[in-house]
Amino acid sequence: MKPSLNTKKGLRNAALDYHANPKPGKIEVVPTKSFVTQDDLSLAYTPGVAAPCLEIAENPENAFKYTSKGNLVAVLSNGTAVLGLGNIGALAGKPVMEGKGILFKRFANIDVFDIEVDSEDPQEVIRTAKNIAPTFGGINLEDIKAPECFIIEETLKKELDIPVFHDDQHGTAIISGAALLNAVELTGRKMSEAKVVVSGAGAAGIACANFYVSLGVDIENLLMTDSKGVLWRGRGDEEDERNKYKKKFFRKTDKHSLAEAVDGADVFFGVSKGGILTPEMVNKMAPDPIIFAMANPDPEISYPDAIKARPDAIVATGRSDYPNQVNNVLGFPFIFRGALDVRATIINEEMKMAVAKSLAALAKEEVPDSIKHIYGEANLTFGRDYILPKPFDHRVLVAASSAVAKAAMDTGVAQQPVDIDRYKERLMESVDWSRAILRNIYTVAKRNPKRIVFPEGDHPKIIWAAHEIVMAGYAKPILLTQDKKALLQKFKELNHSPKGIEIIEPWNSPNCDKYANEYYRLRQRKGKTLEGAHESIKNFFYFGAVMVQTGDADGMVAGITVEYPEVLRPAIKIVGPKEKGKLIAGMYLVQHDRKSYFFADAAVNINPSAEQLAEITMTVADTMKKMYMEPRAAMLSFSNFGAVSSPEADKVTKAVKIVKEQRPDLVVDGPVQPDIALNQEVMNSRYPFADIHRRPNLLIFPNLDAGNISLRLVTHFGNARSIGPIIVGLAKPIHVLPKDTEVNNIVNLAAIVSVDAGRN
Repeated sequence: MKPSLNTKKGLRNAALDYHANPKPGKIEVVPTKSFVTQDDLSLAYTPGVAAPCLEIAENPENAFKYTSKGNLVAVLSNGTAVLGLGNIGALAGKPVMEGKGILFKRFANIDVFDIEVDSEDPQEVIRTAKNIAPTFGGINLEDIKAPECFIIEETLKKELDIPVFHDDQHGTAIISGAALLNAVELTGRKMSEAKVVVSGAGAAGIACANFYVSLGVDIENLLMTDSKGVLWRGRGDEEDERNKYKKKFFRKTDKHSLAEAVDGADVFFGVSKGGILTPEMVNKMAPDPIIFAMANPDPEISYPDAIKARPDAIVATGRSDYPNQVNNVLGFPFIFRGALDVRATIINEEMKMAVAKSLAALAKEEVPDSIKHIYGEANLTFGRDYILPKPFDHRVLVAASSAVAKAAMDTGVAQQPVDIDRYKERLMESVDWSRAILRNIYTVAKRNPKRIVFPEGDHPKIIWAAHEIVMAGYAKPILLTQDKKALLQKFKELNHSPKGIEIIEPWNSPNCDKYANEYYRLRQRKGKTLEGAHESIKNFFYFGAVMVQTGDADGMVAGITVEYPEVLRPAIKIVGPKEKGKLIAGMYLVQHDRKSYFFADAAVNINPSAEQLAEITMTVADTMKKMYMEPRAAMLSFSNFGAVSSPEADKVTKAVKIVKEQRPDLVVDGPVQPDIALNQEVMNSRYPFADIHRRPNLLIFPNLDAGNISLRLVTHFGNARSIGPIIVGLAKPIHVLPKDTEVNNIVNLAAIVSVDAGRN
């Protein structure tokens, strides 16, 4: 049993177990190239490695072409100011630096080596950073105490030609700055008039104060406090007044304590010590106070205490268990992503400002359903409890990194400029694989968007998807509902607009008789009476299918609340197959390890014959071609090319023969085991006669058991993702949704239906 995280002891034990097992630490080095044969060894090391070495020696820029330098960041620390732990030393800080590496990788796909420097001498840290700089594309300084951190960063920024960034200073400043922009707007203030108190005069506090001034705060309206109270001129602290970083924040004021400073203040920002801001102090702040209590792990005042004392306050902390978490992970991964991608020589003030403004703007946009699902918050919307995007919001990568890249180009520090629109698309594809695969589908759908009916129009995910479909221009959604008024209220509750969406109440539709008569016409010789047809049309899936059949809709997407047969049954009865007697099948588009595959049939046919298996292969291959993909089919079995004779394997052998005879234009072979089919080196060496000479992208399963089980296993264990099922073989496009599917899958299927409808 895992220890509870709800107690300090439980959290400690769980953390120790997490870091120790199943192997010590949180990171490892993983090769990016094949390294299994003697030839691989000759290329990766001697003698082949000499070639890129000589290219780099001739032109150092080639290091970005032949090594990992361009996507590698050093997280460098001497452990003198670790989290809330203080000066615990370089070695003790290593778990934090490894953790930082994970964040870089998870949020921006940047590789990291953590570098722990066993010295408190800033010059020694500087020398170390300069000496290792050729290895890296950037350096992230971490957990180095002030004022040494200022000296180290300033020196390295001047002397190195790669980005250097001290996250403890600038990360907190940027993220809290974005929050401040939105909080000031929500409270109706002007930045230049806001009275600000910054508690904490270390690296983070000074950097934040400087950044707020660049955002528009009047430095004369800003009071900074340290452990001795307000920085006021004449308090007799000569050492502090000689500190050039601290000196600029000494004010001529009669307010000497924190309590006096916050009296009447509009904004409190703390990066100091837990519990030092009392409810009594908060009560004396200005109306609609802005309270950012950022001390780690315990804030200057807890979120509940702050809200209890001042219900009119906008409160943010560094904690994830309360609204408005100011989390540096919203900054540094994406700042380095943008900087690395344009080969910036520095991270300048304009780039930092661009990130803050992009995050502030993103918080005002509608939040994707998938993000709401992750956080279990159905009503995330811009306001007092949501002034910053959530860390796991994939849109942050696109917004922040592109803002950094553009600012770098605009200020002339980018050595490798990019087309910013294409760059945004590339970033989006890195977080949403379907965009790259379906780009052509989206383009065609937008040219001539079709009317797509959704029988489950009351479902929140359908509402969300319909809104996104209209915004993207992929189709014209039609939502079926039992109560139009109630559905419009759901739109309002979900902060969506019904604009561009047709809403129909089937029971009140003037087309009820028309649809019942059409269904009766289609099924009267199958035992359906006119009275029975009227009864069937009350079922929204039948109603929607008849809409498609009569041309009142061009396609249908359904199934989020029911099992597949509930959608397929009316589709087959009413729309039917493209050609009489031909079968209908289901395929999934699956991505694993950045490679895309089609699985068929994994949804409809339970145990197809050899003839049916051949038909499935040819139908799905044709569908792939319509989606601008060239099919290469492997027909799977437990046996390789007749090694074992059995009815199951013989069925696949016969199916392969039929496909080859009827469609010699298709690349297909089998029966073959999946691990052999997907390993081209083994395939070519063992079975050189096989017609598959490149990795197959269409996997044909011998029956529904094999296909559906394989699909679910790879998506569960293999970190694979899927779109579908995509139904093929119907006379008009109707696609089925898996239960509990995500909104993006609904949108993708609607775009596919729209394109299919345009071809019919």
